[in-house]
Amino acid sequence: MNNPLSTITLFFSLLLLQVLILNNILFLGFINPYVYIAFVFYFPLKENRIPFLFYCFLLGISIDFFSDTGGIHAISIVFIAYIRLFFIRLYLKKTAIDYPFFNLNSEPFGKVFNYVVTLTVIHHFIYFSFANFSFQNFSNVLLNTLFSSIFTLILFFLGAFIFKKKN
Repeated sequence: MNNPLSTITLFFSLLLLQVLILNNILFLGFINPYVYIAFVFYFPLKENRIPFLFYCFLLGISIDFFSDTGGIHAISIVFIAYIRLFFIRLYLKKTAIDYPFFNLNSEPFGKVFNYVVTLTVIHHFIYFSFANFSFQNFSNVLLNTLFSSIFTLILFFLGAFIFKKKN
C-alpha cells in the first residue's frame, strides 16, 4: 500500500462506495455502515502525519458534502487518524523503525481485530455524539454506535477477506 496510485485509488473508491451505496443503506431504520474509515487503517505509516490528516479531512469533508452532515464525518475520521499511531503501538507493537515496512494484511488477525474494532467504535461514538448532540439521547448514541460498529466491522472484514492479495 506504499504506492501513491493505490492510495489515491483507495481514497476515491471508498468515497464513491460510501456516498453512492452505503449512505443509502439504513438497516432496521438506524444502522448505517461507515466503511470509508478503512482509509485510516490501510494508509501507509509515515513520520510526518500532517499530509495523512489532511487526506483524512478531505475524505471526511467530501462525505459530509454529499451526505449534508456539516462536518461530522470530517471530525470523526480526523480524530481516529490522529490517534491511530497510539493504537498501532499498543496493539501491533510497531515503532518508527517498522513504519516503512508496515502492512496490515501481514499482521496476526487478533491484533488487527483489536486495532480495527477500537478505532471503529471510537469513530462511531464521536460521529453519533455529534449527530445527536444531546445527553437526553445518550442511549441512542450508544445503540447506534454499537450496531453501526458491528455492521461496519462485518463489511470491513468481509471486504478485507475478499480483496486480500495472496502472497
